[in-house]
Amino acid sequence: MWLLLPLAGVALATRPAEAIPAFAAQTGQACTDCHVGGFGPELTPLGRAFKIGGYTQRGGEGWASYVPLSLMIQTSFTNTASDQNPPPQHYAPNNNFSLDQISGFIGGGIGEHTGGLMQFTWTDVDNTAHVDNMDLRPYTTTFNLGGKELRIGTTLNNAPTVQDPYNSTFVWGFPFIASAIAPTPVGNPILAGGFTGNAIGYTIYAWWNNALYLEGGAYSTFSPWLLARFGNDYGIGSTTSPAPYLRAAYEWQWGESAAWIGTIFMHADVDPPTGIPYQTTGALGTDHYTDYAFDAGYQLLNHGPHSVTVQGIFTHENQNLKGTAGLTGVASTGANLNQFRANVSYWYKNTYGFTVGWQKTWGPANAALYAVAGVPSANDKPDNNAVIIEADWVPFGKDSSLWAPFMNLKLGVQYTAYTQFNGGTSNYDGLGTRANDNNTLLLFAWLIF
Repeated sequence: MWLLLPLAGVALATRPAEAIPAFAAQTGQACTDCHVGGFGPELTPLGRAFKIGGYTQRGGEGWASYVPLSLMIQTSFTNTASDQNPPPQHYAPNNNFSLDQISGFIGGGIGEHTGGLMQFTWTDVDNTAHVDNMDLRPYTTTFNLGGKELRIGTTLNNAPTVQDPYNSTFVWGFPFIASAIAPTPVGNPILAGGFTGNAIGYTIYAWWNNALYLEGGAYSTFSPWLLARFGNDYGIGSTTSPAPYLRAAYEWQWGESAAWIGTIFMHADVDPPTGIPYQTTGALGTDHYTDYAFDAGYQLLNHGPHSVTVQGIFTHENQNLKGTAGLTGVASTGANLNQFRANVSYWYKNTYGFTVGWQKTWGPANAALYAVAGVPSANDKPDNNAVIIEADWVPFGKDSSLWAPFMNLKLGVQYTAYTQFNGGTSNYDGLGTRANDNNTLLLFAWLIF
């Protein structure tokens, strides 16, 4: 089980907001200008331009526009269809209140060419603190190319897609919040979290005519010394060489609409974890992962009462797990994994929101990953299927809001229904557990100021 724990819960993991009041104060604009629903992290075209521009845009007035600090608090109540056995550490088998996280942010621009976002998080769920999302833009500038603007920039980040401007990808994709203590499926492609918080990515990007976005670079995992100080551990393992990452997307904007299509490629050669913190080994072989993803989205943002977003992403992963197979003592080394995610959201006056999401993962049996002692998949398959429904209320975030731009709040209710979980519908773990035993009701409060 120790090999799977780093990936468990990635698909439905809690993701803190990228919409911080420091950005609103710096730009002098309301949260609704850059974020669908006035809270985030879902970006509008203007929000994407601010991010690609290195978080450097200004326009705010007064001392607050130069203070790049924000604070976030998330708390929630979780109910699962059946009691958890064993219960989450430090919690009852069901009906739990939790302080999911307290995060501090440093975010904004330094001059015309440099900016970034860094998040530091403490969670009461397991009483740990760590460096969370990091997206630094050391240098960005613009040129004239063929009468159109070409922006060139660089990034330093700690997770593939944390720097991506589109919410159809992973780090900032729906669901934007999830229970920190409910069971979640184990099967996920590496793009969905295998290198989240445990690697450094160096990328260069180009954005032409506010339409064509190209990015390329590589990721290398941190040393054990750095991991211990950042409060993170290896996910799928440690890279044996820099893992290449490529991204391309094209966006159309017309009237009050925007649409985009894109693709992502990533390949990683890694030594798997041994089960001892901060330790991996290639003594029995190296694992190889290759991911191909295709995403698309559409937004109707009419600056009136109605906003609509439709977006999705499909990922195919090829796996050769010689190292993991050697450590677990199983014969299976090669397999593949597929995952599809999609969601549709509607917002009324950027105050009342309703979103329906769908996540499906499937692939052949892989004993190297799913037959490890303690992993709840009796048939060695990663298959899972979930529908997520969420309703939100954001009373602030507008120009006329109380305490704007210094505070924002989202209150929500979310329900996740599983028809498949860790390879099965019923008795998926050999202990009689059904997929819908993991259905989760989440009530949450999300405050940022």
